[in-house]
This record gives sequence, C-alpha cells and structure tokens, in this order.
Amino acid sequence: MTKPHLYLSRDYDDNLDLFKQELGEGESFDVIVREIEVAERRAALICFDGLIKDDMLTEIMETLFMLTKKQVDRGLNKQIIRSGIPYIEVSSETKIDELLYAVLSGSILLIIDGCKEGFVIDARTYPARGPEEPEIERVVRGSRDGFTETIVFNTALIRRRIRDPKLRIELLRVGKRSKADVGVVYIKDVANPEIIQTIKDKIAAVEVDGIPMAEKSLEELIVPGQIWNPFPKVRYTERPDVAAHHLLEGHVLVIVDTSPSVIIAPVTYFHHVQHAEEYRQTPAVGAYIRWLRFAAVIASVYLTPLWLLFALSPELLPESLAFIGPKEVGHVPLFLQFVLADISLDLMRMAAIHTPSPLATALGVIAALLIGDIAVKIGLFIPEVILYTALVAIGSFCTPSYEMAMANRLARLFILFGTGWFRLPGFIICTVLLFLLLAFTKSFNVPYLWPLIPFNYRALKTILVRSPVPVQNIRPEILQPQDKRRQTGPA
Repeated sequence: MTKPHLYLSRDYDDNLDLFKQELGEGESFDVIVREIEVAERRAALICFDGLIKDDMLTEIMETLFMLTKKQVDRGLNKQIIRSGIPYIEVSSETKIDELLYAVLSGSILLIIDGCKEGFVIDARTYPARGPEEPEIERVVRGSRDGFTETIVFNTALIRRRIRDPKLRIELLRVGKRSKADVGVVYIKDVANPEIIQTIKDKIAAVEVDGIPMAEKSLEELIVPGQIWNPFPKVRYTERPDVAAHHLLEGHVLVIVDTSPSVIIAPVTYFHHVQHAEEYRQTPAVGAYIRWLRFAAVIASVYLTPLWLLFALSPELLPESLAFIGPKEVGHVPLFLQFVLADISLDLMRMAAIHTPSPLATALGVIAALLIGDIAVKIGLFIPEVILYTALVAIGSFCTPSYEMAMANRLARLFILFGTGWFRLPGFIICTVLLFLLLAFTKSFNVPYLWPLIPFNYRALKTILVRSPVPVQNIRPEILQPQDKRRQTGPA
C-alpha cells in the first residue's frame, strides 16, 4: 500500500481521506466510517463490519458525546484514553502502518481533529466456534476441549492449564499482505533460549505475501533443510493438554491465527508415536497400549514388504512358516497387486474425506463389494493381499500423528518397490537407506532418532515403558532445558 506519509498529521481531512483511500471506503461494502463530533471537534470511528462488537461501539459513541470542550482542551490524549473511552483495551498510535493494521485486524480506530494520535479500541470479535474435542486425537477419558481457529481462545486454553507467571506468549506478524498473527509460546525459565530465538528469528525472516494454509505454510518456511523429506520435523496437536505437557518439558509452541492446529518444536520421531490415551489409563495399561501402538506402527511400514519378500523368495522361510506364501498368484503379479491395493486404499481415504456424512456408509459398501469381494473373484487380487493391506491400514490408523502415518506410507511404498524389484537385497538396501535418512534428520538441531541415536538408556527407557505421572514430570535432556534438576525422555 502506498501512503503519502508515515505518521498522522493534525489535519483531520487529510487523515480521513487517507484511511478512506487505503481501506477502500465506497468500494468495499464492509468498511464503516462513522463521522461524529467529540467536544465540538470533528472525529471519525473507522472499522470493519462483522469484526466489531456493535453494542460496545454504541456505548463508546454515547460516552464520547458526553465529553465537553473544556475537558478535552485541558488534556486531549489523557482525557480520551482514561475517561473518554469506556473500554479496557485502548492504546494510542501515530504510525499509519500500525493504525491500518489495527483496523484490518478488527479494532476500532478513532481519529480526532487536531490530534496527531489515533486511538485504537480493541473491541473486536471474530466468527468462531466453541472448543470441541479434536477428531483425530480422541481419548476415552479426558478433556473434551480443543483448540479453535481463534488465537486468543487458544492462548486462554493454555493459560488455564499453566498458571505460571513465566509463561510467555509473544505475538509476531507474518505476510506482507495477510499480516497473520503468529504466537510463540514458551515457559521462560524452562525452554532453551537458543531454540526460542532460533524459531523467532526464522519466523521474523519470512517474506511472503501471506500464509493462507496457516501453520502448514509457516512450517515449510521455518523448518530448516530437507524440504522433500516426508518425515515431519514438528508435531501438530489440537489438544490443549498435550500442548501444555510439551511446554512443561521445554518445547516451544507456535500458534497461527485461523488454525486449530498448534506446532510443537523441536520434536523427535518418538514424539509422533505417543498419545494422550496412554496417560489416561494406569501405567500398566498405558505401557500395554504403547507397545501395541509401536507394533502397529512397525507393521504399517514392514508388513506388506516382508510378506512380499517371503512370497517371492519362499526359500527364506523355515518349514513351520511355509504356509505364508500364496497357493495361487492370480492374473496380476504380486508386487503389482500390493501397489494397486495401496493406491486403492489412498483413493478410498481421499474419497472418505470428500464424501458427505450421509453417504459415508454407501462409500464403505462400495469399497467392500467392488474392491474387496469382486476384485478377488475376478483374479485382480488374491485374498492375502487384501488381508495384509487391511492390516497395514489399521496400523496407519493407530499412528497418533497423521503426518507420521503419511510419511510411513511413503516409506512402505519405497521398501515395497525395492523388494519387488530386487527381493532380499532390495529390502535390505531400502531399509538401510530409510534408517540413514532418519538418523541424519534433525528438528531444529535436535537429532530425530534421539534417544536411540545418540543413545541414552535412561531416556529410551521412558519411551519404551510408560512411566507414572509423577516420574514423567521431567525435562528431556536433548532440549537442554534451563531447569536441569530433572531430565529424561520425551512424552
């Protein structure tokens, strides 16, 4: 936007014309410019319809009408701020850029003839839904509130759980045109200052018009290196209790306005395969759930490549496991059957996302009949392929992190192609390459496979066995927290 000057002038007409031109008054129907008189001085209230509280604007106008010329002349700025505007969040500003940003964010701007300051009244309200339980992070027992698309609501949900005066929420802006609000949240005397500063610097260095995809766009701009690496280097959550837990460990949260997902950074691979449900049950049950989930995650990557390897190379199997191979291969090669089955599974997943709820049952019937029963009868798939592909899908659904489940799907296809083309050497080489990729991946200088690489027995033990909550209330060493009295692995 082109502005004739950087600061407000004392000329009311110049200021009013400037804001009308910049905000498109007369072109955009939702721009409100209400001219009034304040103590025999011309004034204007400028805002956007739909982003303000109408009743509060009416009350402010009534109070301004009651101000006398003698009161205002005695101390214009002081009188207006302290007694003239009956609202808590009131500030003054002289910079045109800041005043335009305030109006575009939903605040009310008051300009007065003869005053070189504009008064910003933060009486905004956004269209928002109430906190609801996240669809992909459900628990049997536990809180049912979740983050929403409004950043102020999200920070309130965090402060409700962490009533610590050291909790900091710093607001930054991203996007030359969107000017999206981004909150960096951390506990000052717990989180590593270097990690905090690194994240803030990377956000401040972003130079784009906007981030319409909110936190995902921001992640791609601030996460260092390896853009095409499918494994997520930050964790997303829509649960305030999970976010609060990570803050206590020493992580940093990044909240983007208009998104219900909060970024947790830095993280390791093992942060993506743990779930709040493990801590909503007793330690014994929680440990059982964790091990079962680990097995499901491993199966989602290796089950179909292993079965294909043994089916193509039956000599690798002992006599007791000779039943694993298929009796009849069918009309399509086994390798191609698994590839087609994986693609079909992804097609069904995408169709389920775009299918209206009343038709979801019909989609399931179509998938079961056409892809399951009929595909086997005509010889497109053998029953074992359908069985193991279904088990892989269950393993993917058991992965708490949706991003990790998608990355594991690509890893499985990579190993599947290697096994289908080169059999045992292909399986081994692809597995080694995948492990090396994970070993060299970092999340803000935190090794992705910690505490496995570099090895830390004490931290690894807390990952493999779900510890009681009093023991778990400690900091991961890899984050280098300021409070080093109690340290262990991620949760």
